[in-house]
Amino acid sequence: MKNCVLELQTKSRFEMKDISKAVREVVKDSGVKDGICVIYTPHTTAALTINEHADPDVMRDVIRTLDLLVPVDGSYDHLEGNSQAHIKSSIIGNSRIVIIENGEPFLGTWEGVFFCEFDGPRSRRVIIKVLSG
Repeated sequence: MKNCVLELQTKSRFEMKDISKAVREVVKDSGVKDGICVIYTPHTTAALTINEHADPDVMRDVIRTLDLLVPVDGSYDHLEGNSQAHIKSSIIGNSRIVIIENGEPFLGTWEGVFFCEFDGPRSRRVIIKVLSG
């Protein structure tokens, strides 16, 4: 199966975009009934996470807590002014693997897949690959 490239445009410096629907569509279109879905973003100031998507306050809490752990105005050596974005990306990670069962991503009732922007606004890509098992 070839890669699917999801093109995203973020609108703010910090943003959590729910990409669950796109992931489900790629899995469905692949025709794979049982396997895995690899989700990857090739950006050093962005990340991917799986978390609750029923209540938007959860993602706001995640952003606020990351800002407390890794403040924008920290004492960083990187000259571009986005060290905090690189650190947040490293903490969260740039890929996720989701099991596919019965042609669907195996996510919990309240779970969704989120693209995490830490240095926007920008044009971004998420690569999704479905593998049959």
